[in-house]
Amino acid sequence: MSDRALGATEPVDPPTGPTEPVPVESGRIARRIGVTYLVLSVVLVPWIFYLAWSLPPESVAHHYDVAWPGFDVLLVLGLAGTGACAWLRSRYLAVAAAATGALLVVDAWFDVTTAGADERWVSLGLAVVVEIPLATVCLLLAVRAQDVMAEDARRRGPGQP
Repeated sequence: MSDRALGATEPVDPPTGPTEPVPVESGRIARRIGVTYLVLSVVLVPWIFYLAWSLPPESVAHHYDVAWPGFDVLLVLGLAGTGACAWLRSRYLAVAAAATGALLVVDAWFDVTTAGADERWVSLGLAVVVEIPLATVCLLLAVRAQDVMAEDARRRGPGQP
């Protein structure tokens, strides 16, 4: 991507069609967001250690029977959204595929780490055979979609719809 698409300080035209990528409006805003997220990631590290040290190894979860089906509804929406975006060749494919890939990784992690002894091998098998490979495909699809949009923007040139 060019410096212009990554957030040059001069204003850019808004997208005009469903295949045009949405540009970052201001380099200054992009830098502030970047710094904020980097700081948050650093602040989160001690919190992770605190939780790992202080949380009990077992806990009763209220509404467990709602949490997992609810999460799976989000996963269904992510898969359907990614499929629809791919089918329609939408500019939102990269976002949908990245979000769905993240949901699949989270699903695999929590399935394996919360499974009882009898269920652990099934959860691990599903994670290795289904969830992680599908998440990898989603993330590769997101990267490829982003590359295609960037190449299309380069080909059209600055200011071209």
